[in-house]
Amino acid sequence: MARLHLFDLDGTLLRGTSSPVEISRQLGLEAETVALDEAISAGLIDPPEYATRVHALWAELTDAHVTAAFEAAPWLERIREVWAEIRERGEFCAVVSLSPSFFVERLIDWGAHAAHGSVFPAVPFTEPVDPAGVLTAAAKVDIADRLCRQFGVARADCVAYGDSLSDKDLFGAVPVSVAVNADRHLSGLATHSYIGGDLWEAYEFVRHAL
Repeated sequence: MARLHLFDLDGTLLRGTSSPVEISRQLGLEAETVALDEAISAGLIDPPEYATRVHALWAELTDAHVTAAFEAAPWLERIREVWAEIRERGEFCAVVSLSPSFFVERLIDWGAHAAHGSVFPAVPFTEPVDPAGVLTAAAKVDIADRLCRQFGVARADCVAYGDSLSDKDLFGAVPVSVAVNADRHLSGLATHSYIGGDLWEAYEFVRHAL
């Protein structure tokens, strides 16, 4: 029976950081974005407000900045190897993240079957971000359900990998989950827990499970 592996991005595939922080680093605005990350993690702002505020910070953002951020980011080791193995087994892998779609979708080239992020306008920005296109924790579950229909699997066939509050709803909706370098919000929710820098090691928890 095929399974669908659902990966978070910020704090999960990226260790100890988020894609907005990595993007902002290219503009010299890292500290401002770290503060926004801390605010959303503490529940002081919601995802649409976060997206609106980082969009405002990125007035000078270009595609070259995004490429540089993607290439320099601290990715976990062996992401592509894990996704290649999943494909070879006839299973499916997808990234579902609250981060900007223009960053998340680059992971299709690494072997993900699908990649969903908050919908941002094209870079460089000439339009505002639409709050309606910004993902939330609950939206991750909705996207997982859509992907299940797309790939012909059920929620019972899903494995979620995540690290924080934005993954809490999804961890509660699927039977198998791996907390990857996770914070307190996932304490007691995950069926497996991994701390380290290699995605293959996290994947090993569920690799041979039915």
